[in-house]
Amino acid sequence: MMDIIQHLIDNHDILYYLIAATSFLLELTVMGLGGPLLFFAIASLITGLLVSFGAISGWEWEALALGVITAITALLLWKPLKRFQNSGGGSDTSSDMIGKRVAVSQTITAYEGSIRYSGLNWQSRLASGNTIESIKSGEMCEIVGVDGNIMLVKPLLFQSTRTTD
Repeated sequence: MMDIIQHLIDNHDILYYLIAATSFLLELTVMGLGGPLLFFAIASLITGLLVSFGAISGWEWEALALGVITAITALLLWKPLKRFQNSGGGSDTSSDMIGKRVAVSQTITAYEGSIRYSGLNWQSRLASGNTIESIKSGEMCEIVGVDGNIMLVKPLLFQSTRTTD
């Protein structure tokens, strides 16, 4: 064990590679590409490369480089990473509720409302692209997507009294 520690003390670049690998692993498995450890991991990798090529040496300069590179990486990658995370690919189309025609239990607008399905009231809102402002309680609608636990619905062109409840 002491040999490993002495080897890391003598070879700072390997220590930075080890820190980078550990940070990447934690970021991807525990934090789910949330950001902070990703920036630190990238900075650790770059610092390790700088130490390997002899561009910097000494703990003080290496720690300074690690901090500065982490800050620069965060500034450069924060917005693109958030844009990537928020792209999401649209609403979920994997639910077995999609395509079901259901009764509106509370008037549905672009922001709120609820439907009745399988004996339960489900939060819902109008799916984007609807030209109407609301669907009134008691009318029928069709589930066209899911956004988290909110059902995205559209009005039925022809109202019928049949429900899938």
